[in-house]
Amino acid sequence: MKIRRILATAVAAAVTTPVVFLSAAPAFADTKPTAPQSQKPTSHEDDIDDEMPSIEELKAAVAAAQKEYDEAVADLAKAKGDLKALDKADHPLQVKVSDATKAADAAAVAKAAADDKLAKAVQAEKDVLAKPDATEQEKTDAAAAVVTAKTAAAEAATLKKAADDEAVKAAKALAEAKDAASRVVKLAEKVEKTTKQELADAKEELKFAEEIEGECKEDDSLKVALSGPKTVTAGKPAVFSLRVTNTSDHALDVVDAFATAVRLPEPGEEIDEETDLSGRLIPIEWSSPDVLEWTPFTDKYESIEVGKLAKGASYDVKLRLTVDAKASAGRGVLFSYAEYENKDGSCGLGTDYPDADFAIVAADKGDKPTPTPSTPTPAPSATTGNGNTSQQGGSSRTPVNGTLAATGANDTLPLGFAAAGAVALGAGALVVARRRKAGANA
Repeated sequence: MKIRRILATAVAAAVTTPVVFLSAAPAFADTKPTAPQSQKPTSHEDDIDDEMPSIEELKAAVAAAQKEYDEAVADLAKAKGDLKALDKADHPLQVKVSDATKAADAAAVAKAAADDKLAKAVQAEKDVLAKPDATEQEKTDAAAAVVTAKTAAAEAATLKKAADDEAVKAAKALAEAKDAASRVVKLAEKVEKTTKQELADAKEELKFAEEIEGECKEDDSLKVALSGPKTVTAGKPAVFSLRVTNTSDHALDVVDAFATAVRLPEPGEEIDEETDLSGRLIPIEWSSPDVLEWTPFTDKYESIEVGKLAKGASYDVKLRLTVDAKASAGRGVLFSYAEYENKDGSCGLGTDYPDADFAIVAADKGDKPTPTPSTPTPAPSATTGNGNTSQQGGSSRTPVNGTLAATGANDTLPLGFAAAGAVALGAGALVVARRRKAGANA
């Protein structure tokens, strides 16, 4: 899964690459917050954009995976056939075992006959010696017969041992061949299973890419800026400022912004795409000139509803983060992103993915969590020339028709959970993770 591997690689890159700090800005209680310093995207964000495979590359990957899978299936079939062939009577090893067994049986019969002749010769000699009137010639002949029988019995015993050894050797060769063939079958089964999964993953990636190919594209119509404190104390709320600006040459009918915050992994902590990092999410509440009460992100309402934004206008939002009071000292980061949709069906995903890095200070043992008011004081004010005409109160939460709604609040997991597996990736990976969730739940 190339896209997932890119995210996993980005995790490591983000952990080892320092996040660019934003300049601290005045509290958002000011009527016009100072615009934060422009932030240059971190290198791993560019790497993610550069490494995202194209449709053609994904199709080629599917074709290559299909070829490998077909070869694995053929190899498995051959391995099973080779193993089964070892049980057939006409297989060379089976023929050798059969011939060796027959030879050993014949040698055993010959030895038994030679032993019987020897026993009779010995008895005959005894009988001759027991006769009072036996001649010397009879005694000599009886003794010679015993010697001849002993020689024949010894030769028969040697032949039987050689035949038995050959039969054992043939049987061992057959058993070893079966063991080797069985190992080949097991290995071929593993390869077939692996290539089958890789083919399924490649097809999944291609399907996802084809599904989103006709959806909204990234463009620079929206600029998002973040500012806030450089230090946050666990258990105490910290307020950050978010500003969304329409930089296009026309009004944008429906604008939504998103934010998520996480505690970064500890130094040396290994994380990958399978790591569950949901416990590191930092709860966020937001308020705006139109929504005066602190509003948490939920499954149903995962976005900040900016609404209509006139050309060149900005919209200011407060974000209140509260790190778990039991959290240890470390680092955290706040991500943000915006998207828009117009009545004519056009839409776009912002290319501005700011992040604000901050240090987390552990709460003193004697401290108690600071109670926070439900309504910010003073209430935030819209920047001059906002042009925002949406009603942001409780009655304004009406699903928006079109692409934005299809990929937004009601059809995806909360942005924080969608990004949990991509914690510390940087904003580029955040968007990829979110869009991937949207595609999976569409």
